[in-house]
Amino acid sequence: MIKKINKNKLTAKYVCWDWIASVAAWFLFFCYRKNSEMQDLCSRFDTIFDDKNFWIGIVLIPLGWVFLYLLAGSYRRVYFKSRVRELGQTLLVTLVGSVMLFFLTILNDTISSYRTYYDYLFILFSIQFLLTYSGRLVITTITARQIHSRKIGYKTLIIGSHDNACDIYKEIENQELSTGSTIVGFVNVYDWSEFKLARYIPHLGYYKDVEKVIKDNDIEEVIIAIERSETKMVDNILLLLETIDVKIKIIPIMQDLVFGTIKQEGIWHAPLIEISPEPMPVWQAFTKRVFDIVASVMVIIILSPVYVFTAIMVKCSSPGPVFYRQERIGKHGRPFNMLKFRSMYVNAEDMGPQLSKDDDPRITKWGRFMRKVRLDEIPQFFTVLGGKMSIVGYRPERQYYIDKIVEKVPHYRMLLKVKPGITSWGEVKYGYASTVDEMVERLKYDILYIENMNLAVDIKIMIYTVLIVVQGRGK
Repeated sequence: MIKKINKNKLTAKYVCWDWIASVAAWFLFFCYRKNSEMQDLCSRFDTIFDDKNFWIGIVLIPLGWVFLYLLAGSYRRVYFKSRVRELGQTLLVTLVGSVMLFFLTILNDTISSYRTYYDYLFILFSIQFLLTYSGRLVITTITARQIHSRKIGYKTLIIGSHDNACDIYKEIENQELSTGSTIVGFVNVYDWSEFKLARYIPHLGYYKDVEKVIKDNDIEEVIIAIERSETKMVDNILLLLETIDVKIKIIPIMQDLVFGTIKQEGIWHAPLIEISPEPMPVWQAFTKRVFDIVASVMVIIILSPVYVFTAIMVKCSSPGPVFYRQERIGKHGRPFNMLKFRSMYVNAEDMGPQLSKDDDPRITKWGRFMRKVRLDEIPQFFTVLGGKMSIVGYRPERQYYIDKIVEKVPHYRMLLKVKPGITSWGEVKYGYASTVDEMVERLKYDILYIENMNLAVDIKIMIYTVLIVVQGRGK
C-alpha cells in the first residue's frame, strides 16, 4: 500500500533547511566582509563574535529569508515540486532578497571602490543561492524517488466513468515511474448503463457532489477523463473545482475545450495536461504580494492622521462604532471579515441584506462623502497586510449575493481563484453596485481582469482609482 505524503513534515524539512542555509550564508558572508576589511581575519577570528551586527543578522536575517520564501509560495504544495521550477524560483527570490539585504546591511560600508559593492552583492547572492538550492535539490530528489518507486503518493480522483477514464487509469497504474497519483475512486458525469471504471476502483458519487467527495476523501489531485459526448459539461466541472485547492489535470483530447492556462506533464508520464490554478506567473504573484505589503505599510503610516480624523468624524456623524465588520467571501470561497469605516446608521440592515443606492437614507452625510472619495475603504489596508485581500483584485461579496449572481452567471466562481481587492476593474467602471444586475454587469470586467492578470494591469487600475478619489467621482 502506498503511504500518503506527510505534507506538514515535508514542508518542515524545506523550512528547516532554508533557515540553516540562511544562517550559514550570513556567517560565511560576514566572514568574507570582515576579511575584506581586516585582511588578517584568521588571527583575529574572535572579532566576528564580538560584533553585535553579526548576532543581529544571525537571528533576524534567516527569519527574513524564510518569510520571503513563504511569500513566494515556496512552501505551497511541496509534494508537487519540480526541480527545474524550483531552480528558477530560488534564483528569483534569492536575487530579490540579496538586493534587499544589500541596501539594508551593505550600502553604508566604507569601501575603497564601487567595485567592492558589486563583489559583496555577487558573493552574498552566490552563497545564499548555492546553499539554499543544494539542500532543496536533495530534499526534492529524495521525495521524487520515493514517489517514482511508489513508496509515497497523493490521493487522486477521476471524473469520468467510461472508456477514457479506464484508459487513463490503466496508464497511470502501469507507469514504470509513478507520478504519485494514488487513485482512490471516481465520480460519474452521465448515468451510463454501466460504469466501466467501477471494475477497477470505487464509485464515489455524482460529479455535482465533487466538493464533498474531495473533502471526505482528502483528495489532492483531480483528473478529468470524460468522454467526447460529455465534454459540454467541462465548464460545469471546472466551475465546481474553482474554489477547491486541488491540482487539476485533463486528458489531451480536451485541451482545446479548456478555458485557462495549461502545461504538459513530464514526457515519461501518462499523457495528462495540468490546468494551472494560478492566473499569474510565480514571480509576478510574488512581486504583487511584496508590493501589497510595502504599499499597505506606507499608506497606513502616511495616512495615519487621516485615519484618526475619519474615525472622529464617523463617531461625531452618528451614534455607533467607528468600524464596520462584515463577512465576505474570499479566495477559494473562504469567508473573512472585511473592515471599513462605518458609513451607514447602526442597524441599517435589520430587514436583511440590502445594496446601497443613490440617495440611500441609510447612509450618513459624512458616509456619503467618504464613499465619494473612498475613505471608508482605507481600513482594508490592514486586511491586505493580513493576507486576506490584495490592493487590486475583484470586490468581494457576501454569500447571499454570490448565490444570486451565480444563478444568473455561474462563471462568478472563476473570481474565487484569486484574492479580492480594495479596488478592481469593475469598481473603477461602476463603483458600488446598487442592484444584482449591476453586479453581473460589473462581473464581466472582473473576469476579464482575472484572465489578463498582470502587474501592468494592476498599475493601470490603481492609477484610475487614484483619479477617481482625487476627482471625487466615486459612487
